[in-house]
Amino acid sequence: MAYALQQLINGVSLGMIYGLIAVGYTMVYGIIGMINFAHGDIFMIGAFVALISVVMFVSGGIMEGPAAILLVLLISMCITALYGWTVERVAYRPLRGSFRLAPLISAIGMSIVLQNYVQVAQGARVKPIDAMLPGGVTIVEHQSFVVQFSYMQMLIITVTLAVLAIFTWLVTRTPLGRAMRACEQDRKMAALLGIDTDRTISLTFVIGAALAAVAGTMFLLRYGVIDFYIGFLAGVKAFTAAVLGGIGSLPGAVLGGLLIGLIETFWSAYFSVQYKDVAAFSILAITLIFMPTGLLGRAEVEKV
Repeated sequence: MAYALQQLINGVSLGMIYGLIAVGYTMVYGIIGMINFAHGDIFMIGAFVALISVVMFVSGGIMEGPAAILLVLLISMCITALYGWTVERVAYRPLRGSFRLAPLISAIGMSIVLQNYVQVAQGARVKPIDAMLPGGVTIVEHQSFVVQFSYMQMLIITVTLAVLAIFTWLVTRTPLGRAMRACEQDRKMAALLGIDTDRTISLTFVIGAALAAVAGTMFLLRYGVIDFYIGFLAGVKAFTAAVLGGIGSLPGAVLGGLLIGLIETFWSAYFSVQYKDVAAFSILAITLIFMPTGLLGRAEVEKV
């Protein structure tokens, strides 16, 4: 029981990271109906920006503690948001009126460009950092096994919930959120009503990239090692989470991320760690057989 509780804590903290990335996928799909396959590499960019910030401010002795983590997070969000804006302007906007396959191919090309850009700029070797928030709280001591809720896991869960709460308020209570929901329902009609659809779509990419930066920063601080290829697998898993929860549903993206994180963690704990990805994708396939729109997804209504 104690072992299962520890895996539950680990799975929730990992699932929160996947959920943040998945929200970016489902936002873009909800508004323009396309999958941003470069989003996983935006997550990777966020992690590397956070790494550079840690080296500059923390390792350099300028700042330390929670203030340093907050500064690293803000820098990562701001710079990564610019990358998200660039992806929309370069890979999506020129092809928005083209056939649906063209932006998909362009996004895959942008993903390859970002991977190779980081590989050339930062090198192909893994980049480790020291733990910035060591220690934790012991929850259960069961014979030789200790269940610990680390301070880093607390930070991941707290930051993720706070960011998602702010994002939910943004979507539901602000003019930008109303414009995003209007573009999701009917982009042409939204433009006729005076909404700047190009600006709304660009800001959607910017917000999605900022959320991915939060996930990348939390990933770096939690696991302490990154490389230029982490975006591919994390992106595929986050996309799987978005589809599992219901592509286009923001709560579904978070739920899907939690489920993928829990499946990975429990499978690695009780079965072979080599097949944890197989288990996650198998659950996705089984779910889509019985629920084609995902857990919280809604069937599309064709407009006539």
